[in-house]
Amino acid sequence: MFDDEDLATIREAKAEWETETLGPTLDRFGERAEAFDTDTGGQSVDRLYTPADVADLDYSEDLGFPGQEPYTRGVYPTMHRGRLWTMRQYAGMGTARETNERFNYLIDQGSSGLSMAFDLPTQMGYDSDAAMAAGEVGKAGVAIDTLADFETVFDGIPLDEVSTSMTINAPAVVLLAMYIAVGDKQGVDRTQLRGTVQNDIMKEYIARNLFIYPPEPSMRLVTDTFAFAADEVPNFNTISISGYHIREAGSTAAQEIGFTLANGIEYVEAAIEAGQDVDAFAPQLSFFFNAHNNIFEEVAKFRAARRLWATIMDERFGAENPKSKQLKFHTQTGGSTLTAQQIENNVVRVGYQALAAVLGGTQSLHTNGKDEALSLPTEQSVRTALRTQQILAHESGAADTIDPLAGSYYVESLTDEVEADAREIIDTVDERGGMLRAVDTGYVQQQIQDVAYERQQEIESGERIIVGVNEFEVDEDPEMELETVDEEDEQRQIDRLEQVKAERDGAAVDEALAAVADAAASGDNVLPPTIQAVKAYATVQEICDVFRDEFGEYQPGI
Repeated sequence: MFDDEDLATIREAKAEWETETLGPTLDRFGERAEAFDTDTGGQSVDRLYTPADVADLDYSEDLGFPGQEPYTRGVYPTMHRGRLWTMRQYAGMGTARETNERFNYLIDQGSSGLSMAFDLPTQMGYDSDAAMAAGEVGKAGVAIDTLADFETVFDGIPLDEVSTSMTINAPAVVLLAMYIAVGDKQGVDRTQLRGTVQNDIMKEYIARNLFIYPPEPSMRLVTDTFAFAADEVPNFNTISISGYHIREAGSTAAQEIGFTLANGIEYVEAAIEAGQDVDAFAPQLSFFFNAHNNIFEEVAKFRAARRLWATIMDERFGAENPKSKQLKFHTQTGGSTLTAQQIENNVVRVGYQALAAVLGGTQSLHTNGKDEALSLPTEQSVRTALRTQQILAHESGAADTIDPLAGSYYVESLTDEVEADAREIIDTVDERGGMLRAVDTGYVQQQIQDVAYERQQEIESGERIIVGVNEFEVDEDPEMELETVDEEDEQRQIDRLEQVKAERDGAAVDEALAAVADAAASGDNVLPPTIQAVKAYATVQEICDVFRDEFGEYQPGI
């Protein structure tokens, strides 16, 4: 982008500045630290950036224009000037009725999308009356046992007018089937259903451990959703390949996108191996990233991820449909960055993180409530979190121009560094036999754990300052009301489940579950019989148990 002669002049001028201007100041005052690095320690930060730091940058090849390859500057030609990102606040409150109330509240307050959290039993494929569910029903999200619960959650919410994201993985086929079934009952054409099902089982093996089945059959369930959705629900994203939880577990920004895109490669390869055409399913792939406190590192991460994914889909998989190469992503602000101490500070953290997501070109955004380090967010905290997005959209100017930090010597240099580090991670995973193998041997988990341990040591030593935790502390307890789950809700949920079981057609349930078992055993797509099973009011656990019987349960290291 710069003439060689001009670059030589800039380098000479910088050297002169370092000697004549910088040197005396350093001798007299020094700097705040011996070295500076990005938030996660992935890249060192130089004192000053000039055109010489981006001397190899080719505008057409490395940046281009929004809506054109390599999509560094955004996947749409107008980005947020055309339409603001979807403001999708994460919610799931104890019972289906409470969740419906929270969803309607968020819609009334201006939320443009819904994001559904499920309780731990649902995420593990257990019903509320299971022994394994005792004490956890409705605690981390909404309890879903049958289609009746889903019908309550979306009572009065037309599915042709709202986009819904569902954070569910191991039992994703069951919950997606329920969503489709509710749409059918509302009379909504399946092509009008919009949203995302997380359905990212790989990151469960890496970071969360909320898996049920072994990796191979789990991947089969994922690719079944790809094939079904391409024909039946083409506007629904069939997977949200998640770096969020990888980052929450302690990874660097480069590891977040490196391991996440490596997971994406694994899913694409599995679908192709199952006989699917890459350009038929790849446009429905989506991603889910974290946003931490270092604004510039996060913006660089998002830009690098877009460019790298476009290259991967082009060079590795020969994708021809431009939509197959577009990395579209949802962002959630960093839960692990929230502190129980001085929780008001979390509002500021979330604001900066949201700014980074918008400057980085996110397609949708969830902003955490300030109290989420302590409990589920209160209605007031949720409103403040949503208002953070609305102020960002309508008052800050951050959404008025596309990719506003492009051309910054620092941001462009950092984008290149993050991409190079992520590419090296992907190459290492390839050398180890792919992501499934790298996860099965514990390599990926160990890499993340090493970084998390180093970061914790830095915090405990005071080398890394966390405001209100190891510096600028105050001796006071937070005074605020926290959201709580009614202990009696668990019994009410169990009673509701028993009522549904008593009123349903038992023979129809048995017949539907047998059809699910036949599909699982034969290799047929499991979605059509699963949709029929949920319509017969088969429970989440009954369907998951069919898969348990066919696939077994995963035991790490065995």
